[in-house]
Amino acid sequence: MTSAEILTIGTEILLGEINDTNASYLARKMREIGLDVYRKTTVGDNPQRIAAFIREAFTRCQVILSTGGLGPTVDDPTREAVALAFRVELEYYPDLWEQIQERFRRYGRTPTENNRRQAFLPQGAIPIENPVGTAPGFIVDSDEKIIICLPGVPREMEYLMEHQVVPFLRERLHLTEIIKTRTLHTIGVGESLIDSNIADLETSPNPTVGLAAHSGQVDIRITVKADSETTADQLLSRMEQEIRQRLGNWIYGVDDETIEKIALQPLKEKQWRLATCESGTDGMLIQRLSPYGEPLIAAQYLPHPTQPEEFFELTESFRQYVSAECGLGILVLANSPAQEVYLHLITPETKQTFTKPYGGPPQNAPRWAVHHALDILRNL
Repeated sequence: MTSAEILTIGTEILLGEINDTNASYLARKMREIGLDVYRKTTVGDNPQRIAAFIREAFTRCQVILSTGGLGPTVDDPTREAVALAFRVELEYYPDLWEQIQERFRRYGRTPTENNRRQAFLPQGAIPIENPVGTAPGFIVDSDEKIIICLPGVPREMEYLMEHQVVPFLRERLHLTEIIKTRTLHTIGVGESLIDSNIADLETSPNPTVGLAAHSGQVDIRITVKADSETTADQLLSRMEQEIRQRLGNWIYGVDDETIEKIALQPLKEKQWRLATCESGTDGMLIQRLSPYGEPLIAAQYLPHPTQPEEFFELTESFRQYVSAECGLGILVLANSPAQEVYLHLITPETKQTFTKPYGGPPQNAPRWAVHHALDILRNL
C-alpha cells in the first residue's frame, strides 16, 4: 500500500516562532487523492539531520512531501540534504537559472549571486517551475522512492501543489481512490461514555472511527477510502446513521455546524429573545453568541463571582430589565475547592437551576461551562 509522510523544514517552526500550516494543507490534499499519510515531522535547518530523516522515512513509505529550505541563503539546506540522502551530487540546471532570472525581471529586481544556488538540484531531479515566486521546487523519483520538495511560503506551496504536484502523483502512482471524512459533534457527555457505546465501531477498518476530546465536547471522526465520491458518501452515511442510533441526542451537529448556531435555533423558532448573565467566564458566552445577533438582545458580564443565590437574582432582574423572554446565567467558581459551575435558565415555561461539579484544569472551566449552557439552550 502506497503511503506518504510530510516533512516541514525550518528551525523557526521548532522554536515556535511560526505555526506550521503547510503540513495541515498537505495532509488535506493527500486525503483528497486517496494517499495515506501516516506521519508528519519537522526538522530544523540542518542538512545531515534532514538527510537522516529522509533515509529513515523511506524505510516506511514511498512518498515524502517536504516544504521549506529552498531559498538562496546558507541556511536553506533542502537541496543539499536530499542530495546527501540519495548519495548524489548537486547539479547545475541552466534552464532553471534562466527561469529564476526571468522571475526577478518580472518583479523589477536583479538576482544576487546567491540566488544562483537555487539552480543547483540533486542529480536527476525534476525541476518544478515556480510561476508565483522565486524559489523553484523539485522532485526526485528514484527506485520507487519519491520526494517532492516545495517552497515554504504557503501561497507558493499551495499553487505548486494544486497545479503540478497533485497531477504528478495521480499519474505516477495511478491514484484512483479518494479519502473523505465526516465529523460528528457531541456535547454534554464524556469521551469514555461515548467510547463504551461505540467501541466496536472504532475497530472498523473502513470507514475508520476515532474520537477527539475537547473541554465540554467530544468529536467523532469518520474516515472512509473509496473509489468514488458516491461510494464514499454512502459508506460515511451508513456509519453516521449507526452512530446516531447509539448516541442519540448527544450529537448536536456535523462538520462545520457550531453549537452556538444550533443552540439558538429553538429560541428563534419560539420567537423568544435571550438575555445572558455570566461571571467567572471571562465573558466567553457573550463572545461566542454575539456574532449570531438575534435572538441575543442583551448580555452582561460580572467580573467578580458572586454567591449562587445572589447571581440567580441578578440574572432574573437583568432579564426583566431588558424585557427578554429567556434568561441564561452562568456562574463559574473554578477556584473553589469543589470547582462548582452553576447554570440558571428562565423561560416563559420554566425556571431551572443546574449545579455541575467540574474537575478539570481551572483555566478550562469557562469553556466547559459555556458548552453545558449552550447544550441546555439547544434542548429547549
